[in-house]
Amino acid sequence: MIVGRANALTALGLLVLLLGVVLTAPRWTRLLTRNVPGEEGGDETTVVPTGAAEPEVPAGVEQKITVKLFFLAPDQPALLIEDREVAYSADLARQVRTVVEELVKGPQKGLVGTLPPETKVIDSFVTAAGIAYVDISKEAAQKHPGGSRGELLSVYSIVNSLAANFPAVKRVQILVEDRQVPTLAGHVDLTRPLSSDMTFLVGSGPSPVPGVAPASPAGPPPS
Repeated sequence: MIVGRANALTALGLLVLLLGVVLTAPRWTRLLTRNVPGEEGGDETTVVPTGAAEPEVPAGVEQKITVKLFFLAPDQPALLIEDREVAYSADLARQVRTVVEELVKGPQKGLVGTLPPETKVIDSFVTAAGIAYVDISKEAAQKHPGGSRGELLSVYSIVNSLAANFPAVKRVQILVEDRQVPTLAGHVDLTRPLSSDMTFLVGSGPSPVPGVAPASPAGPPPS
């Protein structure tokens, strides 16, 4: 009798508890889903990708770099530097070719070109040792105006432009139509890679070219 009464009271208590949970469920739901004060919109913030606020580079926009091109001074047989923006490439060989192509196009600021405008850049590449090979078309030789000083300035406009812009380029080997040639126009030895020589700049004054000799007799072999 006592046990039955206890079971009845237990069942009644459970029923009351269940009824209370059902009646208060909406309130608990609102409390558990309410934003913490001061953090409204927190859920939206967490779904923003990292760096989304940074401006994106528009698709199709070409990156540029400024390079130094060595052209002939208009009033004396020496070189002057012209700064120019060109397309950027992570490929060093492609960047080397771009610089030589800009030399062929000629100056834009009152200087004088050092290569015939008919010249074409056939190919270029750079070795692990830092030697840049530049292969240019036969017009560079056939249409060159000649003269030892003029030939020196043509050659060193290429060599100096590459060495000044690319620290990885230590020397430059000029080829014509994919072949090693003795000279470009009869004077400057092109049978080996050449180092830059900034004495050809205006104000430096003429001086012998270290490691470069006339075509006949040829200079000593490279070390």
